[in-house]
Amino acid sequence: MKVRYENAIYTVVKYAFGLGVTFFALFPMYWMFTMALKPFAEWSPIEVHWWPWYPTTLNFLVLFFPKDTLVSWGLVDPGEPLIHDTATKAILNSLLFSTVGTAVALFVGTFAAYAMSRYKAGGDYMFLTFRMLPPIAILMPIVIWFSTLRLMDNPIGMIMLYGLFPVPFVIWLMRSFFDDLPREIDEAALMDGCSPAMTFVRVILPLVRGGLAVTALFIFILNWSDLIVALTITQRISVTIPVQIGLFESDAGHMYGIMTALGIVAIIPTLIFGLAIQKYLVRGLTFGAIKG
Repeated sequence: MKVRYENAIYTVVKYAFGLGVTFFALFPMYWMFTMALKPFAEWSPIEVHWWPWYPTTLNFLVLFFPKDTLVSWGLVDPGEPLIHDTATKAILNSLLFSTVGTAVALFVGTFAAYAMSRYKAGGDYMFLTFRMLPPIAILMPIVIWFSTLRLMDNPIGMIMLYGLFPVPFVIWLMRSFFDDLPREIDEAALMDGCSPAMTFVRVILPLVRGGLAVTALFIFILNWSDLIVALTITQRISVTIPVQIGLFESDAGHMYGIMTALGIVAIIPTLIFGLAIQKYLVRGLTFGAIKG
């Protein structure tokens, strides 16, 4: 009887703890989605609205259409405290910088990882020390350098940083995938007449495409969610989504509904990217997990 009572208590505590963890994990997402659907009158932090009483898609429309256009359509009043600038530029900038930066990082890092795996070039993992430094310690010299070259708030400068900063992570991830491939594969390709470059492109890369997909997704998310670099380097022309979210203010204060609406829009590209490469993700995540 006592054992059954203790088991019942353990079960109740276990499920209560699980429900509590689930609540704290999902509640921010719930709050963001509901806030994005609330009109301006329900943003007030004084009176909490747990769900939108009058749901609206206006917060999403503000992201893509200027206030004057919405007024001309009769969707808002001229005195409505909404922003005048849209987030279209920030969204396009984030897509451009993250996509091109990821491609550059994969190109450079994959070649370097293969060289380190097969030819022991560049030492072991000393390249990771670059990422162990505080970001601000690296950015201050870059700010001085970019100011001299007039690359501050410049798309070219942002692509350079988003292409070079993640390279250590690409090398770290891709080297583990290359190390898991037997060297006999390279030797067999060379004996069949392939050059080292042809061996890498036609034989090795197809075998690690799952790893490439996982690494690409990781680096894309890393660039997409970056705030420190974008906040330091950009001002108005090259702002990205994380920076733009903090710029949504008006005379009435923070535009919480618009901020959360942009946060939801920011989730969409990563979801699409993940779904597009999902058939490679399982293979990439488990590659090399079982070794003889």
